Amino acid sequence: MRITAITLGITALAAGAALADPVEPMSVKYDDYGAIETSLSGMPGDAVEGKKVMSSRGLGNCVACHEVSALADVPFQGEIGPSLDGAGDRWNEAELRGIVADAKKTYDGTMMPSFYKTSGYIRPGNAFTGKAGTEPLPPLLTAQQIEDVVAFLLTLKD
Repeated sequence: MRITAITLGITALAAGAALADPVEPMSVKYDDYGAIETSLSGMPGDAVEGKKVMSSRGLGNCVACHEVSALADVPFQGEIGPSLDGAGDRWNEAELRGIVADAKKTYDGTMMPSFYKTSGYIRPGNAFTGKAGTEPLPPLLTAQQIEDVVAFLLTLKD
């Protein structure tokens, strides 16, 4: 009986680890409108961590371009992008995931960076400085950080 319980526990841990394998940036499946239906990390997002990613200059720094009233303690919020107040009412989880991962799939010509992309960049740097990075580049955010940002955005209701 005890061996069966241990075996079941190990099997459950292995299954959980398999679910936690992140989708690689080049393997992400976007729908026709740029939404991503399934989690990139296989794990639920953490809204508290998402708030940190959005407000940290070293991570997502979303407030550099967007105003978010729930982040009123973060100074110098941007006005380039739309206000994210009510984002959880305007977009569903799959749409938010797609927009955060690569907004250009939803909004052609947007200035928003692609946070979960590793190649396909327009890189004029070599023509000017010779110092442009070579692809594939690391994504700006991890799969889990994308899920965390989405979890936080879903809390922003009107």
